[in-house]
Amino acid sequence: MQCAWRCGSAAPHFLLVHSNMGAFRRGFAALGLLRWSAVLAGSSRRSPSARHRLADLPLAAGRSWISVCVGGLCAVPFSQIHFLSPEQQTEGLTYETLIRRASSLVTDSTNTFLSQTTLALVDSIAEYIKAMHTLMALQQRYMTSVGKLNPAEEDSVWQVIIHQREQVKDRRDEYKRLESNWMNAIHLSELAAEAAYNAGADHASVTAQTNLQVAQAQVEQVRLQLLETEKKMAETKAEEMQRMAQFASRNVEEEEEDIPEAYLRED
Repeated sequence: MQCAWRCGSAAPHFLLVHSNMGAFRRGFAALGLLRWSAVLAGSSRRSPSARHRLADLPLAAGRSWISVCVGGLCAVPFSQIHFLSPEQQTEGLTYETLIRRASSLVTDSTNTFLSQTTLALVDSIAEYIKAMHTLMALQQRYMTSVGKLNPAEEDSVWQVIIHQREQVKDRRDEYKRLESNWMNAIHLSELAAEAAYNAGADHASVTAQTNLQVAQAQVEQVRLQLLETEKKMAETKAEEMQRMAQFASRNVEEEEEDIPEAYLRED
């Protein structure tokens, strides 16, 4: 009984889904039918052959729109070529032409994606370099002031340095995240350029390859600046550690000199 009840309740839902899909397809086909009928009705006043096209519209439109709805893909059915003007038909509108145009659209999209990710990556690296230069300047000022500051001033300087170090870390994390997006854009652009070349869209393929080279050159230029700045950052850190070690040893020597000779003399 439970099985029968469940099967009976599931059946109307199944039929409802299919009826909705059928209504969607019929509505979608009706929209296309109205569009083509409006075009042909306007042209029938000027061309007698348009009346024959209007008479054959339901059958042709049914074939066309059914092929569009299958799978939910936005493709142009080949049967719609019959509705084109003689001038458009002489352009050689075939599946190869449609694929070539589609590959050109793909390269346009990947070029936009690559341009945006390249700009974001270059800006993030520039901000990262700027943050490191600010940190190095603070560390240099602190090293020149070692031993000249009171505890309160020294604590204030260290708070500023610690805050700047956090800024450097945040800028580095952002740069790494955008670099990952940029690498994905590079990969997509390479695939789009290859697809356009295989489809015969030579101009789109060459444009995509040119944009790839420009993007890689721009990123390589800022990466060289980044490597140089990171090298200076490491040198500044090593110098800071050396200065602090010298300052600590000097303080130990001064403390030993302040001890009275009577405490150092053996009885």
